[in-house]
Amino acid sequence: MKRADQLKQLDSQSEWDIVVIGGGASGLGIAVDAANRGHKTLLLEKYDFAKGTSSRSTKLVHGGVRYLQNGDISLVIEALRERGIMRKNAPHLVQDLSFVIPSYDWWNSPFYGLGLKVYDMMAGKLGLGPSTILDREETLKLIPNVNREGLRGGVIYHDGQFDDARMAISLALTAHQQGAKLINYCEVTGLEKTDNLITGIHLTDRINDIKKTIKTKVVVNATGVFSDEIIQMDQPNTPKMIRPSQGVHLVIEKKFLNGPHAIMVPHTTDGRVLFAVPWNQYVVVGTTDTPIKKALEDPIPLEEEIQFILDNAGAYMTKKPTRKDVKSVFAGLRPLAASSDNNESTKEVSRHHKITVSTSGLISVLGGKWTTYRKIAEDAVNTIQLVGGLSERKCETDTLPIFGFDYNSDWSDPLHCYGTEVQKLININPKTAMQSLSNKLHITENQIRWAVREEMAIHLEDVLARRTRCLFLDAYETEKIAPKVATIMADELNADSEWIIKELNLFSSLIKKYQI
Repeated sequence: MKRADQLKQLDSQSEWDIVVIGGGASGLGIAVDAANRGHKTLLLEKYDFAKGTSSRSTKLVHGGVRYLQNGDISLVIEALRERGIMRKNAPHLVQDLSFVIPSYDWWNSPFYGLGLKVYDMMAGKLGLGPSTILDREETLKLIPNVNREGLRGGVIYHDGQFDDARMAISLALTAHQQGAKLINYCEVTGLEKTDNLITGIHLTDRINDIKKTIKTKVVVNATGVFSDEIIQMDQPNTPKMIRPSQGVHLVIEKKFLNGPHAIMVPHTTDGRVLFAVPWNQYVVVGTTDTPIKKALEDPIPLEEEIQFILDNAGAYMTKKPTRKDVKSVFAGLRPLAASSDNNESTKEVSRHHKITVSTSGLISVLGGKWTTYRKIAEDAVNTIQLVGGLSERKCETDTLPIFGFDYNSDWSDPLHCYGTEVQKLININPKTAMQSLSNKLHITENQIRWAVREEMAIHLEDVLARRTRCLFLDAYETEKIAPKVATIMADELNADSEWIIKELNLFSSLIKKYQI
């Protein structure tokens, strides 16, 4: 998947069936499905794949215990089915994770135990494991750092975990494998119309500053929290259809969990649930649900959100995390589909997706969540075929292996997320294949070269934030290794010292947003 090759296709293809705007979970899912059905598909992303919300999740593939609590049964059933499909189609990227809910009231364990039995039942054959009520000793054995005062027991249940940005890159590679063309750092600046119907798009290649007009039968707006910008590009007076909600996560050392099981805190001070999840030798704690008026490319965590997470997580831990324990902090914006009730709090807004079609033919995908990305894509492509007059072909992505599919992936190997491509990555240079540039994070010279050669990494941020997850795991350590990574990238790209200085300056201003 080389960017230069993808750009050449813009000149050789006279008309596309589908142009997808947006390279996050929904857009990439649509590109996979559309290409798999045989449609000529082009995906354009203004920044990098999964630059926004799709790399900033809680790293869970889940049915949504909280949605069950809210009575959103249809979403839970859909998400549980999709969780099972995702686990089946990407075993190198999705794994089972057990969650323990500690209980401090005599009635809580039976109450959650019954609810989670319903959760298990809804998952059916695609379930990951049965939930079980625990006594006090069993709970302490599973989560040793849990607050012992007043602890009566708990419940253990199973959900999925994944690496969101690596899944996004693997979806891009899958779409490419299926025949789609994908270009990052390529911005859609306008829509071309004939007789008030969309017939094409105007784009700017942000790397080479080249402008083009592309003809297409259908344009799909899959830009998440920025959907309103494309909708208003089409019809300027359309009311806003997205309510952005910010979710913040703190990353701390694994000693704060001291075990392989996640903790779910069932009651926070704002009525949400909170997770402490082991991930890549660290622990991700979150999240918040804060309404945001303006969507930013790099959202900034608010001080009160950081304190909220520390306070609520600390209430359930004997060793309580403080600000100085936070290795990285990141914020993502949920693209919630606006309802008619603007007074509804964002935590009550449904995570269901909506697909709308404007009078000029613009298809917009609104809302949704990572777990249901494949079903969102299926619904979108069904609509695309209808709107674009394309030949109607059935969706087959429920059985389509994701790029790198390897049922025997060794999850103790830090390279497991590359699946079947691991040996090719090692072969770049066997001597440096497992030599990490850091004692705290796993990042090798081979991974950096692979990201540039095979995964369309253009900037230093692409490698450190999304091709590897260094920035999200430990922003302070990442700051130290950034010069080494930039030098290796420059060698691979045949770039000069000026490129290195420019990239380090850009990255330096970004990294401060990940540090407290």
